[in-house]
Amino acid sequence: MSDINILWVRADNRLVHGQVGCQWAGKIGPNLIVVADDEAAEDKAQQSLMAMTAKMSNSDIRFFSLQKCAEIIHKASPRQKIFLVVRNPKSARYLVENGVPIKELNIGNQHFSEGKVVSKEPHVYFDDNDIADIEAIKAAGVRVFIQITPGDRQYEL
Repeated sequence: MSDINILWVRADNRLVHGQVGCQWAGKIGPNLIVVADDEAAEDKAQQSLMAMTAKMSNSDIRFFSLQKCAEIIHKASPRQKIFLVVRNPKSARYLVENGVPIKELNIGNQHFSEGKVVSKEPHVYFDDNDIADIEAIKAAGVRVFIQITPGDRQYEL
């Protein structure tokens, strides 16, 4: 478990897009982006678009359901420098509760929908369920913070 080289974990509604694939990947230097998302694991069109972005960052990319990610991440080679991307706090909580060794969770864009309110940053909206997920993640010893781009301020949660 301690040999898994997870460099960064980000929750972003958009998963892998220009900001994640260029700015964040450029900052942290992964050689593998792992997308843990049930929908993206089944959607070849989404995968194709995200793969193009990963290629720009000179990273390989893999797509797993949340369950599959939790089952196999422990088999990762120490030479794999992993950037783990999930859609939202609920997905991150699932991984934490299923043994994925996450030390920090960077929350990025979380789109507005009915019942969600802005949280410290105009691109991040949470509802009560999101807050409960974040509190459970923090209770597991994970540092959780909002930061949209690498140069932006971090807001501790």
